[in-house]
Amino acid sequence: MKIESQIEKISSFQHLELLANQIVEGFISGMHKSPFHGFSAEFAEHKVYNVGESTKHIDWKLFAKTDRLYTKRFEEETNLRCHIIIDNSSSMHYPKLNENQPFYESKIGFSVLASAVLMNLLKKQRDAIGLSVFSDTYEYYAPEKGSDRHHRMVLNALENLLEKPKTQKRTDTITFLHQIAEKMHRRSMIILFTDMFQSGNEGVLFNALQHLKHNKHKVVLFHVIDNKTELNLEYDNTPRKFIDLESGEEVTIFADNVKREYEKGVNAYFKKLALTCSQNKIKYIPVGVSDNFEKILTTYLVEKQKFG
Repeated sequence: MKIESQIEKISSFQHLELLANQIVEGFISGMHKSPFHGFSAEFAEHKVYNVGESTKHIDWKLFAKTDRLYTKRFEEETNLRCHIIIDNSSSMHYPKLNENQPFYESKIGFSVLASAVLMNLLKKQRDAIGLSVFSDTYEYYAPEKGSDRHHRMVLNALENLLEKPKTQKRTDTITFLHQIAEKMHRRSMIILFTDMFQSGNEGVLFNALQHLKHNKHKVVLFHVIDNKTELNLEYDNTPRKFIDLESGEEVTIFADNVKREYEKGVNAYFKKLALTCSQNKIKYIPVGVSDNFEKILTTYLVEKQKFG
């Protein structure tokens, strides 16, 4: 079943963990058609017993079913440490949704569900997960752990981001990326969800992103946008009032009058981001809030294979 069909089927549910699990299960079930054939959730729970190892953690119930010896994995045996960073500034709470729209059609909602989806897959693989949330303050931090209790705590933090946002909450990406980088002492995969609405010197911003790569971390930047209105400026030709969600500044224009120059400028900015990330060995992936989550999961699995 396609991932988008899975989302449509369960969109009436608001439980983040349930949504994430359904998406991951749908993705895994379709992996026999992908380059990741052979991937399964089972290996995350157990590993094959090797002669000479302690028999203390052998799963005898599984032995009775399979006639093969497996030992249970524990948190300290984690394969990967992954730290997710979410930009929670006011611009990420766009577009404003009506009551009939699912939460994941806003940039923050998409980022939250994408993070929960990644967490679900990480949990199945017994990998450790951490979370940082920033806007104009460093709102939340949890170090990388793999326990069920920790997983629940981080899910709860994600759910809290879906509550009604404060207005005019600016982004201070540079300051907090440096602070997060200072906390990352053990080699990890770092995944950042942001709309890249950061005013100021772009060079300083990329210095902060480069800082995340110290200690040989792998950095994946998911650039979250609303393609329809932020990339393509799809509005009718009537006067529109555009409001900066972070500063409150307003401007009234005819969209058609600026459409060509706007789209030219945005595309140039995206190309510059992609080039600069490539030069800094940062994986840059633009994602739209109308996209499904297959690109998120596939990118993670490919980058994990490279991480080694």
